[in-house]
Amino acid sequence: MNPGIVVIIAIISLIAGVAFGYAFYTYRAKQEKARLQIKAENILVEAEEKAKEVELQAKDKAIQFRQQADSEVSRRRAEVTREEDRQTKRREELDNRTDRLEKREVALNKRQSAVDKRANDVEQMYEVEVAELQRISEMSQEDARAVLLAEVEKSARDDMARIIRQVEAEAQEDGDRRAREIITTAIQRVASDHVSETTTSTVSIPSDEMKGRIIGRNGRNIHAFEQAAGVDVIVDDTPEAVTISCFDPVRREIARRSLAKLVLDGRIHPAHVEKVLKNEQKEVERIIAEAGEQAAFDAGVPGLHPEISKMLGRLKYRTSYGQNQLDHAVEVARLSAVIAAELGANVEISKAAGLLHDLGKAMDHNMEGTHALLGADFAKRYGINPIVVNAIASHHHEVDQESVEAAIAESADAISGARPGARRESLEQYIQRVRALEDMANSFKGVSQSFALQAGREVRIFVKPEDIDDLASIRLARDIAKNIEETMHYPGQIKVTVIRETRAVDYAK
Repeated sequence: MNPGIVVIIAIISLIAGVAFGYAFYTYRAKQEKARLQIKAENILVEAEEKAKEVELQAKDKAIQFRQQADSEVSRRRAEVTREEDRQTKRREELDNRTDRLEKREVALNKRQSAVDKRANDVEQMYEVEVAELQRISEMSQEDARAVLLAEVEKSARDDMARIIRQVEAEAQEDGDRRAREIITTAIQRVASDHVSETTTSTVSIPSDEMKGRIIGRNGRNIHAFEQAAGVDVIVDDTPEAVTISCFDPVRREIARRSLAKLVLDGRIHPAHVEKVLKNEQKEVERIIAEAGEQAAFDAGVPGLHPEISKMLGRLKYRTSYGQNQLDHAVEVARLSAVIAAELGANVEISKAAGLLHDLGKAMDHNMEGTHALLGADFAKRYGINPIVVNAIASHHHEVDQESVEAAIAESADAISGARPGARRESLEQYIQRVRALEDMANSFKGVSQSFALQAGREVRIFVKPEDIDDLASIRLARDIAKNIEETMHYPGQIKVTVIRETRAVDYAK
């Protein structure tokens, strides 16, 4: 084939292909455009439908909001209307109340005027009556007031005295009853026997010939014995007995035991005397230590320092008015324990205070100070409880009592010393104490007579009724009791009774 024809055919084919492709593209473009247009129209239609639906919903909500607003407005208007009605009623009530108050104020003013007028009249009448009373009584208002006050004061003093007597009687009755119960219980539960001892001891000898051997040649033996033992040996006409005298009970006991052993041995000369005295001194010290430990055991006070026990054991050879002091200390400890248990106090401290309260009596008599303060200082030195130390120092009121246990120890000491049969005193001491009691009572102003009764346990005082009234008699009893406590020494307690008697005497003619 001719190449030119082929080229032409190729060009024509190419042109035809291009035209066909353009036509096909144009056709597809028109179809796509038509499809997009239809889709757009559909979207518009849907949008319009949705818009209409939204619009309808908005209208419905608007209608609902409006209805709610209308109902709320109506409710608020109703409330406002009711509130206005209430305010109107309240204003009307206030107006009515104001009117009533104004009317009442007017009435009160009228009444006050009448009262003021009447008060003025009463005041004038009172002044007239006062002037008339002053004229009749011939006394001014101040004088009448003074007389009235004096009468009222006298009446009040009488009433006060009656009340004081009544209260004191009731308190005394209750206190006595409770004290009797406690003391009776304590004494019933604690019973002990006491051995009466004096400041002398007697040593029996087999025959009167032994007296010469005791004295020795030119009194050599007896002088050596007295000097070594620190006692006095009395050799008199008493048959088959020699008396040893010494104020220190421990030295007296050592001398008694030594002399008894010398008499039994028969060898009486100065060298042997000193040896026997040393041996007996050691033996007595052992007995004292055992006695102190036994006393602490009997009283239920364990754990005492050995020096305290030794000093306490020395009371075994000391007596007071015939009462053995070690037995007395144990008894006071037991009484203190019973009383403390009854009162709810510390039983252990009370027992220790009762056992050691007279510890100072066992010390050397050359030491200065009272037995209470000496014993307290000694106990404090060896670590005794401070409460117990105060109880020892204060059981005779030389220092202030700081605890109830101190008061219990003092009471138990008085009970042990004052109970029947516990102590004895000589006739001369008894007479002196009774006379001192009566003289002290007679020294007070207004006392007519005084008598000591019940072995000095009560003093009965008669007063002059023109000098002492009822209230003053009460004060006098207290003053005398306080003076007895401060100036006299006595076991137990002393009852002070003041008697005021008025006698009216007249004669029928």
